[in-house]
Amino acid sequence: MAGRMRETAGSPVAHVLTYESLVHAVAGAAGGLTAMTVFYPLDTARLRLQVDEKMNAKSTPVVLAEIVREEGLSAVYRSWLPVITSLCCSNFVYFYTFNTLKEHWVKGQPSSNSKDLVMGFISGVVNVLITTPLWVVNTRLKMQGAMFRNEDIQQTNYKGILDAMAQIVQREGLPALWSSTLPSLLLVFNPALQFMFYEGLKRQLMRGRTELLSLEVFVIGAVAKAIATTVTYPLQTVQSLLRFSQRRKERGRGVLGSLQSIIYLLSQRVKRQGFLGLYKGLEAKLLQTVLTSALMFLIYEKIAGFIFRIMGVVPRVKN
Repeated sequence: MAGRMRETAGSPVAHVLTYESLVHAVAGAAGGLTAMTVFYPLDTARLRLQVDEKMNAKSTPVVLAEIVREEGLSAVYRSWLPVITSLCCSNFVYFYTFNTLKEHWVKGQPSSNSKDLVMGFISGVVNVLITTPLWVVNTRLKMQGAMFRNEDIQQTNYKGILDAMAQIVQREGLPALWSSTLPSLLLVFNPALQFMFYEGLKRQLMRGRTELLSLEVFVIGAVAKAIATTVTYPLQTVQSLLRFSQRRKERGRGVLGSLQSIIYLLSQRVKRQGFLGLYKGLEAKLLQTVLTSALMFLIYEKIAGFIFRIMGVVPRVKN
């Protein structure tokens, strides 16, 4: 089988459609699905804190307790399926693009933090342009039926991903599906930084070794995500607000309109809640995203390693 994987190596298509990139993409999607499912309630708390400005609860456990008390236990897993669908697509695209770029650019040469950052950034841009409509829809679905304290928030009645897309296009126009594209593009620095730190730490630990311990993978995955999340969190707050907003003045059109929307939302949040308002929900986000990322990388490494072993293929390691 290893021979069949290499026999078309001279073909231009084979350079992009490789088994190794596919394995990385599937492993990344599976890791993300499992990790997000385990820590999904934390993401529910984070999103509620970002969107509902009048929620007074400060800590993640208190937010979750309020949601369960007022809306039921199932509310913390509201819209799990569309979120998981979006995450699987997003991780598949990102891991596939990143590892394909790695195959082309590095080509056996020593890797570096700068190369990892650039590959992560490009992978993020590709991912954003393809999957933003899914994330806009799942943000709406996830908040649907929630009991908001902010009376300005309008309730919706979507029946699923396709119905939500159809309603958004009909009522708000096709560009609404890409309403958070600009902050999302700016936020590609989040996974880019995450992969840069992860790959860099991994290279350091892999010197003279063939495999990392599970605990090592978990820790470096957590550290990498914690740094990336803290640096980019204010833009993540704006991203959530833009995805959820149904008002054109908050969404803007075109690059200039999107920039104005970002500035408007940032200024409004600071005006109402102070500078720390930009970091509202950070505790829940860090708790959720750090644990999710750590578990995702652990599962990703284990699945990819297992598949490569049973296929008799040794993936190329760039030190």
